[in-house]
Amino acid sequence: MEIQVKALDPVFAEMSAATDRLLWDEAPELTRREKVLLCLTADVCQQTLGLPFEHHVTMAADCGLSADDLREMLRFVAYDSGYPAALTALARLTELEQTHALPTPTGQGHEVNADGTGSPLPEAMRQAVAALDRPFSTYMDLQSRMRAGMQRVSPRERAFITMTVDVLYQTLEESFRAHLTRALGAGATPEEARAVVRFSAQFGMTKAWRAMHVLDALLTELTTPEPAPQERRSRT
Repeated sequence: MEIQVKALDPVFAEMSAATDRLLWDEAPELTRREKVLLCLTADVCQQTLGLPFEHHVTMAADCGLSADDLREMLRFVAYDSGYPAALTALARLTELEQTHALPTPTGQGHEVNADGTGSPLPEAMRQAVAALDRPFSTYMDLQSRMRAGMQRVSPRERAFITMTVDVLYQTLEESFRAHLTRALGAGATPEEARAVVRFSAQFGMTKAWRAMHVLDALLTELTTPEPAPQERRSRT
């Protein structure tokens, strides 16, 4: 892609290369596979499905992500990006696979539990959403339930994907808290969570800046140990 960008504008290419060095080569907290998934997430959310998406799809193949992996990622992100955005990306992905002679999908996928009941969402969250609007909670249950069987994209990767969506859409309240909690529960460290938000700066620095403020406050709240009972009594 570097040659293509240089042909468009050599100064822009220099700026882009310097940004890539900082976020890709000098940022060890995230794996290369994770970074590619986050770039693809941004492409779907922002519908940058031209040269950036083409570059990221070819990078995904180099990182060992299969056509089936990419389709599961698009199914997963459709929850937050919306189905039309994910469907447009799916059509573009199929086109790129043909253009670049990339491996095609096997047709295998996870089991979709569309007709069941319940949801893998925390019960407290389900009750809060139901109190807000019960039909909306039914929709949320369905979306969560249909994704429960996904295994190609790890829980940590899924949490990082949803955190990136939150940064891009600036949904930095209930959903960002839930997704950060999920990332920490999947074994991510606070510094790795910071790296996710930092990495998203290339998709919009002011959005990442705002998200970093919220992240800082949430990490302080979520990772500060509760005082011992005796200590709590001494404060009263």
